[in-house]
Amino acid sequence: MSIAIDRTATTDAPIIDVLAERWSTRIFDPASVIDEAALASALEAARWAPTAANTQAWRVIVARRGSAAHAKVMESLMGFNASWAGDAAALVVFVAETTRDGEPLVWAQYDAGQVAAHFTVQAHADGLSTHQMGGFHRDVISAAFGLSDDFTPLTVMAVGELGDIRTASEELQQRENAPRVRRAVAESVLVND
Repeated sequence: MSIAIDRTATTDAPIIDVLAERWSTRIFDPASVIDEAALASALEAARWAPTAANTQAWRVIVARRGSAAHAKVMESLMGFNASWAGDAAALVVFVAETTRDGEPLVWAQYDAGQVAAHFTVQAHADGLSTHQMGGFHRDVISAAFGLSDDFTPLTVMAVGELGDIRTASEELQQRENAPRVRRAVAESVLVND
């Protein structure tokens, strides 16, 4: 059972609800299974993300909790991530194809980031919670799934149903209840001529 938490961002300019309401939880329901229809829609949204010259230089590894693939992804997680991410119904690894036919695809990591963003927004729109992690051993993922040197794992995303904050550790509760903050747009825009 999850508790409704309103983490809607306070924005300086209006943005669409799905973006304002999306946030990265670390508390997942450890008993829920992945909503397969919502996962399929998130993967479809990822498929339609723009890529340079339509090269589609990205792949994903979808690992459902309880599977051998999930165990392999869990083995790659570092530190604090390993303590909570296993409760998510699935872990999705986003991979960039950084070279093709011996030529570097310099935009592949950017494109894979867009793919992950599209996935995240669609997942949220369909009631799934997500949290992306950079704290994992890329070499462990590459070895576990037989990825060639052409492919670079970029991020692991925990995906599933929001859990009950009351059952979480004190540390997780503090992180979940911390204010959402972002640098002001004016501090991020280098030129606005």
